[in-house]
This record gives sequence, C-alpha cells and structure tokens, in this order.
Amino acid sequence: MAFDKQLLDILACPLCKGKVELYDNGEQQELICLFDRLAFPIKENIPVMLESEARNLTLDEAEQVKRA
Repeated sequence: MAFDKQLLDILACPLCKGKVELYDNGEQQELICLFDRLAFPIKENIPVMLESEARNLTLDEAEQVKRA
C-alpha cells in the first residue's frame, strides 16, 4: 500500500499550517513544507507530522523540491 495522495488535500504543516508537498526521491517519500524548509517523514505509508521528527532542508534541497 502506497501513501494516499488524497491526504495532501487535508494535511498541513503543523508549524505554519501551510500546504505540504509530496517529494519522492525514489528511495523514500517525505512531505515538504517549503515555507519552513522542513521534510516530514513517511513511515510505513503514514506521514509523521511532528516537528521533532522533521529534518531541516538545505537551500539546495528546497530548490530541488521546487523544480520537481
């Protein structure tokens, strides 16, 4: 079972309440908040929307997500 993309319509960044985008680099999927430059992991097809579990994106990574 893969991540349900319909969840993108209702999920929001827990910090800024903004839109998150699905990013799939082939190895893992993450939900990205470009405003806060955070990547929230998806573990076993379940998004983990906790600030403590998110990783900070570098400027280069954020630009790469924008282009994808």
